[in-house]
Amino acid sequence: MSRDGSGLLAAPTLQMAALAAEDATWRTQLVVPSFDDVYTAHVAFVWRTLRTFGVTESQIEDAVQDVFVVVHRRLPEWEGRAAITTWLFAIARRIASGVRRRGTDRTEPLEVDPAGATDTFAAMARAQAAATVMGILEQMDEDKRIVFALVELEHMSVPDVARTLDIKLNTAYSRLRLARAAFELAVRTQVKP
Repeated sequence: MSRDGSGLLAAPTLQMAALAAEDATWRTQLVVPSFDDVYTAHVAFVWRTLRTFGVTESQIEDAVQDVFVVVHRRLPEWEGRAAITTWLFAIARRIASGVRRRGTDRTEPLEVDPAGATDTFAAMARAQAAATVMGILEQMDEDKRIVFALVELEHMSVPDVARTLDIKLNTAYSRLRLARAAFELAVRTQVKP
């Protein structure tokens, strides 16, 4: 409907035709990666994302599998309008939400596989540090935890995080600032001189 309420649509212009041709060209140039390539390149990212959302070790394998079942089914429909990690993040977020709705066992400590570690003490210290970090992250509210994890653990830029989460850039910076302050305070209280 036009602005004057007459119900007439704007007549096609050369600019509209050029935009349609550009969109058609883009769609024909998109190369959808294979499932194996997506899995190999991003399984660790999906695992870390699910842990960030609070999925426990006892549920993580099933949750990762659930994410990649969705990816396998929907990969041919992926349009490439966002980074593949953004798409995987959204899928992992929905899967984690479902896992939390079904109930979780929060008493289970985080275990870190010390593969290749020759020093048992160092491996144990890393496992304890990882458990401490996960404990601190679990105490944060989800909005701040997600931004913190994506910036600090996944090394995404704040603008990329804002796009991924579909939030304003200033909101992402604010959540990151508050999460960093909360993390620093929690570390100080746990590491008493």
